Amino acid sequence: MEITKDTKLKDLISTYPWLKDEMAKLNDKFKMLNTPVGKVMLGKATMTEMSKKSGMDADALISGISDLIKAHK
Repeated sequence: MEITKDTKLKDLISTYPWLKDEMAKLNDKFKMLNTPVGKVMLGKATMTEMSKKSGMDADALISGISDLIKAHK
């Protein structure tokens, strides 16, 4: 799956369900994905929005997620 700035987090999680727990390794703010508010955010957040919420550069976020996926295979 190609990850772009417009990729929705829910699409990534549906393809890689384990990713929701692993994303906290990239940024502590992603721990909130396992909360009720995080579950709401999962449905509509894109990589661009996730980067703004976390304070991470969008390209760094995409790279980090890609690295997690490669390491998991």
